[in-house]
Amino acid sequence: MAMSRRLAVNNPPYNMGAFRFELTFSPHHPLEPPRARLLTSIYHPGVSKDGHVCQPLTSSHCWQASTRAVHVLQDLLLLLDHPDGERVMRLELARELGEQPETFWRRAEEHTRSHAEPRPQPPGS
Repeated sequence: MAMSRRLAVNNPPYNMGAFRFELTFSPHHPLEPPRARLLTSIYHPGVSKDGHVCQPLTSSHCWQASTRAVHVLQDLLLLLDHPDGERVMRLELARELGEQPETFWRRAEEHTRSHAEPRPQPPGS
């Protein structure tokens, strides 16, 4: 079973838009971890070009059946809010972030403006 939703990240430059993601559950869940994938293109070292996410929480050697889907989503938000050199799917972006952070953040902002969806409005706005 797969579900698709929009994710609104809190920190710049990703907070300028919303990113559609898909969370897919195996028929063997909770014994097997769900898989998270971004459907919206993002300029981020922890997300591959095809949207796969570096998320140790859902790797088969770290997964615990007691882990809830909300924990997976919180971990995904944490990854997107705080790119680092530890959780890397795109080495060239991790290198750029470490060696040329101004260039990385400018490109991430431009990419977000071009590809992200409008952020959802809070209720009552």
